[in-house]
Amino acid sequence: MLFFYVRHGDPIYKPDSLTPLGERQAEALSKRLCLYGLDRIFASTSNRAILTATPTAEILKKEIIKLDFANEGHAWRDLTVKSDVGMKWLFQDKKTRALFHTDEITSLGFRWYEHPELASYNYKKGIDRIGGESDAFFESLGYRREGLGKYKVVNESDERVALFAHQGFGLAFLSHVLGIPYPTFSTKFDFGHSGLTVIEFKNEDGYAYPRVLTLANDSHVYREGLPTKYQNAIYF
Repeated sequence: MLFFYVRHGDPIYKPDSLTPLGERQAEALSKRLCLYGLDRIFASTSNRAILTATPTAEILKKEIIKLDFANEGHAWRDLTVKSDVGMKWLFQDKKTRALFHTDEITSLGFRWYEHPELASYNYKKGIDRIGGESDAFFESLGYRREGLGKYKVVNESDERVALFAHQGFGLAFLSHVLGIPYPTFSTKFDFGHSGLTVIEFKNEDGYAYPRVLTLANDSHVYREGLPTKYQNAIYF
C-alpha cells in the first residue's frame, strides 16, 4: 500500500475555506494525483481539507470519505499551550520548542508529556486519542499496528490511499505512524500548504515498516507556476 498524506491548500480559517491560491494549489495537486491514481480518498471533516480533496475526487470519480478524528479542531484542543500572544501549537511556542530539545524530554521519549512542566496538561489524552484512532484507521486498511513503526499485514493491499488533512494534526498523526517521538517529529519536520507526503507500507515477511518516500513535496505547485512559498513567508 502507498499512503498519501496531504495538507490542505492555502486556507481561510474563518470561515473555514480556501483562498484563491489554495484553490489553485488543490487543482495543481489533482493533476499530479490523477497521474498516480488513487483507490480511496479520505479527508478531515474540515471544509478546507474537503475543498482540497474535491478536484482530485471529481476527476477520479471517487467518494470523499470523511474522518472526524483528523479534524484539526480536536488536535488544537489537545496539543496547544498558552503563550504571551494567545494559544499556540506546542511546536510553535518558543518556550516549548526549547523544552522539547532538552535531555530530559529526549530521555522520556514517547512519554514526553510526563515532564513536570507538561504533566498538568491533557497532552497524553490528545496523543492517545490520535494514536488510537490512527491504529483503527490503518487496521481497517489491512495493517494492524504491533509496535513502534511496525504493522502486521493482516490484509495485504496494493491500493493507493490518500488522506487530506492538516499540519497540527498531521505532525502528531505521522509521528505515531512512523514511531518517532512527537517532540522530535513536530520540531524537525513540517508540511507546507498542499504538500504531499507518500509513505510505503511494504510487506516484509508479514510486517510493514512505514517508510517515507517523499515528505511535504510541492512539485505540483512549481509545475503550475504558482508561488512556491512556505507558509506564505519564505521563498525557496
